[in-house]
Amino acid sequence: MAKRQPIDQNINQEKLSKKTYLMFDFPKSERPFLITVCILLAFAGLVTPFTYAAMWFGFALAAYSAIANDSIQTIGTFISSNSKRPWWLLWIFMGGIWIVTVFYSWYTFDGDVSYGRLSVPGLEKAPESFVYLQLAAPIALLVLTRMRMPVSTTFLLLNVFTYKAGTILDVMFKSFVGYILAFVLAIIVWFILERFVRNYLKGEAKPYWLVLQWITSGTLWSVWIMQDAANIAVFLPRQLGTLEFVVYSGFVFLGLGFLFFQKGDKIQEIVNEKSNVTDVRAATIVDLVYAVILFYFKLYNNVPMSTTWVFIGLLAGRELAIALGKHGKAKNRNAWMARALSLARKDVYKALFGLLVSLLLAILINKGVREEILAFF
Repeated sequence: MAKRQPIDQNINQEKLSKKTYLMFDFPKSERPFLITVCILLAFAGLVTPFTYAAMWFGFALAAYSAIANDSIQTIGTFISSNSKRPWWLLWIFMGGIWIVTVFYSWYTFDGDVSYGRLSVPGLEKAPESFVYLQLAAPIALLVLTRMRMPVSTTFLLLNVFTYKAGTILDVMFKSFVGYILAFVLAIIVWFILERFVRNYLKGEAKPYWLVLQWITSGTLWSVWIMQDAANIAVFLPRQLGTLEFVVYSGFVFLGLGFLFFQKGDKIQEIVNEKSNVTDVRAATIVDLVYAVILFYFKLYNNVPMSTTWVFIGLLAGRELAIALGKHGKAKNRNAWMARALSLARKDVYKALFGLLVSLLLAILINKGVREEILAFF
């Protein structure tokens, strides 16, 4: 036994060393993504001094990262409920709506593709030069998206260009009000549906539900573009020429194709873990309520808002209403309540993390924001 003890110790040490290595090692499947992130960070440093190159590089990163992250809000339920349909059909439909919506803004607002969202104080001027952190912000958004975090692109991308702290507070206030409104409205709508329409929603959906869902999803996507196109266009001049508009709209159109090909990628799991989102009827109701809320805030004023906060409020209220409407033993109902609250809390924590990151970047980048904050304290 004494002779075998050193061998056993070596084996245990080898296992411990291997286990410790794996704790700090990344999955092999994520290594290409991490290498890409490192390359993008290095390239961002190279192009930062060259304003025109930095402008389009930042736009390209913002366009893909914003669409990829916000896909859970507008086309997430659309992807889930149409998972058996060809990806290119979904792409042509949503991509066509993108082209028409941004073209209307560009034509109507004299080259402005943001529907006036970038005309508010603090954002009305196009960047005359860039700092490294402004280009790094969309790369950070890519990483957070890969981690399945529903981060607000409005906070993370707009805040780094806003030179007025008051504008940041206005955006935050409008976004939080949107969360509360969506949460309350979702509870009311789905509590009624769970109690009075539960039997109707059972079984296979009628064909007209598919038509209704495509209409509501397309409407929601268009209204979302009116709100969040500013997050992508913030890197660019406030009035785009014809060639610039073609590059702007065409790049996002191709990015949407890649997103549909990937079926929403990692962030899509935020939607898939919720109750019954693959049902075309549930997806239609989610999209309809969400579109109404976004359209209301669009009419309210031109201050940008975080559609991510509205969306997670909508899903949180829906999950809670479903739990409240469950019949049967109190133990089962309590389990549903606990699950609903856990999902809501997790989404809020992730969104808050993104908000803190955006505020930190805004303070580090913008001298005007720092001065206003110091003057306040």
